[in-house]
Amino acid sequence: MKTEEVLRVEAMDILVKKLGLVDAERFIDIIKKDNFNYTNWRKKYLWKDKTLNQIYEEAEETYNEMKD
Repeated sequence: MKTEEVLRVEAMDILVKKLGLVDAERFIDIIKKDNFNYTNWRKKYLWKDKTLNQIYEEAEETYNEMKD
């Protein structure tokens, strides 16, 4: 298991690569301000219309892209 510090650094790197620095910071700020519940959000919006296999395939694709 990764340490919290390693996880924070890796997560921020991913956010910056996907959103850019400004929007990554905005995203973090939104989560902190809104009493954000990631579990509820994920169930309601993130994977709403996807099967487990679709989620797995997307995760595998992303993983392979990131390790190259």
